[in-house]
Amino acid sequence: MSAKLVGWIATASAAAVVATLVITSGSSAAPSPGRSAGIAVRPDLPEPKVAQFSAGRSTVIKPTAAPATDIKAASTALQAAGRYTCPGYSGIDAPNPVANLLKDTFTWSTFAPYQVGDGNGNINWRSNPYSNPSWYMWFHSLRWLGKGISAAATGDTVAMDHVTAIAKDWVTDNPYSWKSDIGAYESTMHRTNVLVCLRQAVLAGLAQTTLPPEYDWLDQALIDHATFLTANWSGAWNHGTDESIALFGVGCTLDRADYKQTAQDRLAAGITTSIDPEGATNEQSTGYAQFNYSLWGRAVTVLQDCGVDPGTTITERRAKLAEWLALATNSLGKLHQIGDSELMATGQFPGTSAEYAASLGTKGTVPQQRVGIYSAGYVFGRTGWGQTRPFSQESTYSIRFGPSRALHGHSDHTGITYTSRGRDILITGGHAGYQNDAWRTWTKGQFSASTMTTPLSAEKYPATKLTRSNIAATSEFYEFKDVPGAGINRTRAVLVLKDPDLIVSLDRATSTTAQQFQTLWHLPSDQKATVYSRTTALAMKPGDTTRTILFQVPYKQALPPGAILIKQGQTNPIQGWHYPNITTRNPAPTLMFARNGYAASILSFIVPARATRGVTYAVRTSGTTTIIDLTVAGTRTSIGISAGGSLYRIA
Repeated sequence: MSAKLVGWIATASAAAVVATLVITSGSSAAPSPGRSAGIAVRPDLPEPKVAQFSAGRSTVIKPTAAPATDIKAASTALQAAGRYTCPGYSGIDAPNPVANLLKDTFTWSTFAPYQVGDGNGNINWRSNPYSNPSWYMWFHSLRWLGKGISAAATGDTVAMDHVTAIAKDWVTDNPYSWKSDIGAYESTMHRTNVLVCLRQAVLAGLAQTTLPPEYDWLDQALIDHATFLTANWSGAWNHGTDESIALFGVGCTLDRADYKQTAQDRLAAGITTSIDPEGATNEQSTGYAQFNYSLWGRAVTVLQDCGVDPGTTITERRAKLAEWLALATNSLGKLHQIGDSELMATGQFPGTSAEYAASLGTKGTVPQQRVGIYSAGYVFGRTGWGQTRPFSQESTYSIRFGPSRALHGHSDHTGITYTSRGRDILITGGHAGYQNDAWRTWTKGQFSASTMTTPLSAEKYPATKLTRSNIAATSEFYEFKDVPGAGINRTRAVLVLKDPDLIVSLDRATSTTAQQFQTLWHLPSDQKATVYSRTTALAMKPGDTTRTILFQVPYKQALPPGAILIKQGQTNPIQGWHYPNITTRNPAPTLMFARNGYAASILSFIVPARATRGVTYAVRTSGTTTIIDLTVAGTRTSIGISAGGSLYRIA
């Protein structure tokens, strides 16, 4: 597939300085001599661009926690002096220059430019030449008019006339309430902001303080959009937050206290569910967690700018989320790729512990925790923060558990990601975008996670419990239990070691019907994997100084023929791929430790080591305890397995 064209735009805090854009007019008519300086436009948030819409109406997430009580209107004078700054166009405007807008041509993502109108601003709003729901949704968002709006704000009357003609044509052809058109429905919050920006551009470009009567339709359109947003709230997640900010923007722009109050109430209701007291979001995605950090920062600024005291709850929850993001950052300065997340760098949010993690320890404050366990379903751990060895040489890991899959989550419970020795060791299948196809199904499903799978059983999207844990100076132990399919009980015990750095996983499962049990280990696409023996596989990037040794030790079950397999670039069924971003799909080796029958016991070792060094082990027993004595690159250690399945390091 083609390389990524538009991805996540890295920004600083959502409270970053507002930029004033001055756009040259390009091919349109010259601006008037008394040229306007343009309008203020906020920096883009780190929002997913190329595809964030799947066919069908958005989920509504009802708040489950008590609302914040500290978001309150400030003085009347501050409210009257308030202003809602144009929030920008999220990069959708970038491939749509003024010259193309004047031809009624719309471009989005990797699709070819398409003329959607007659060249005079008369648009066919039912156009969808590529039968793509995201293309259609962004078409109706009007964000693609951004370059023309910016030009209009500087006094370019040709651009102003054309973009206002397009916007007015949308209003005429899509009368309230447009609920029957899903693309128009889902883009309402984005389009609302564009109409606010257009209103500001008209005033700036015409050097007026009051909207001329011929633009009364624009204010009526804002009222219709505010009415729609009031009647249709997506609730406590990023869609609902975006909707509330847009509704507040209309209230601030038109001086409507009712719109502002509704928005304030919804932000108060949303914050305590969107970000829990531990700092985890409810979206089950590291990428969307980072977006929410910036989005709620934007909410604080918007409230303040229009005379509302945002209180402290939002700020406190964001501070906790920044700590979560720091722990969710691997040794390469990137977020563990969990849920609907592209492979992305952690934002360097000034004044937070995330800044330290994102900068690879070069600035900011060292996080206080080395391991974080979050009730929302995350374990994040690391050997250290770069204080006794280089930051990039630390080992870091994530493990998923918790509530059933929701929103931007994947069926990845008990799944592990791992970095060590300056590189990825274990990964996920990544994020394939939002097209409802087989690739989206695979990346969201159990087979794209490094976990034990049961392919003969339909997925149940289980809630997974963390039943035991123990954190020590040089090792961490966790045990998880769930029911991944009808009549199946699954337990994963994980032991993570430091010096030598490695992971041990004991997967046990029973079933009332015959099953295939497959423990999958997803490896980076730059590595070549080979089966070394019936127990062992090796993975290494050609010429690298590090290789990964993956092996299984027989434990209470003999290894059957075919106990170890490698799948890569397979399409039927899909297996052995990685999406670093939604427009790039790379073949990547997936190692499979397999069993058949009514029960399975799979003991796996994942050992990153120097390319020239190896691993040896010996198994012995002491009473009811099984002991594996390991030598990794010359360093000796021993692992104990109790009769109850606990894993621990023997000093």
